Order: sequence, then C-alpha cells, then structure tokens
Amino acid sequence: MLPTSCLCTQLRRASRGVTRRYDDALAAVGLGAAQFSLLRHVQRLTQPSISVLADAMGLDRSTLGRNLRVLAEQGLVQLGEGRDLRAREVRLTEAGLQRIGQALPLWEQVQRELNARLGAERRAELMSLLEELA
Repeated sequence: MLPTSCLCTQLRRASRGVTRRYDDALAAVGLGAAQFSLLRHVQRLTQPSISVLADAMGLDRSTLGRNLRVLAEQGLVQLGEGRDLRAREVRLTEAGLQRIGQALPLWEQVQRELNARLGAERRAELMSLLEELA
C-alpha cells in the first residue's frame, strides 16, 4: 500500500479494513456489516419511517431504499404504510429478529477483538474523533 498523508484515503482504508472484519464474521449467517447495521437500526428505532431511518444512519433515502429492498427480498424486513400516506415504515419480521439473534454474538466477538487491539483509552479517543468528523 502506498503511504499517504491524505486523511480521506486513510479513513477509507481503515473503514474497508474494519468492514472486512465484520463482513467475514457475519458471512456465517448470510449478512454483511451494512445489512446487520441496518437491521439493528430498525430494531432500535422500532418501526421507523424510511426518512427517520435514513437520518439515523446518515444515508440518503435512495441508498437506504436499495438496501431495504435486499432485506425485504430475504424476508428480514417489511415495508408498510406509515402514519400518513407519504411515509413508509420499516418493520422487522420474525426472520429478521432471528437473524439479528444469530449475528449478534459474531458482531460482539469482532467488537471485543477490535476494542482489545486499541485499548480503552485509544478507542475512546478514536470514537470522539470520528464523531467530530462525522
């Protein structure tokens, strides 16, 4: 890999490396890191509208819509009418809840490994810096 002083390049490299670790672990249950994150956001927000979900995840609606369609085709989420006709809600299915249950221990293992690699102080500093940049 070429050395670089470009912050964007270094962040993208780090992101790809970390994502690859989660993708490799979650592949055992047929999910990628982005899909797992999406399912967990739906779970935590309890039937969010697509707009609320997009905002919470920092995604535009069209990108989120494509990702949701994949999960809907797998039977992990359902898209339904919201409180008004302009807002569609996202609901986890029973299969989606089960998949989260299968994936969570795998995700937690990667979390433990990465946290141990960084140590508590460096992890806290990284999280603070990333939040500031986001």
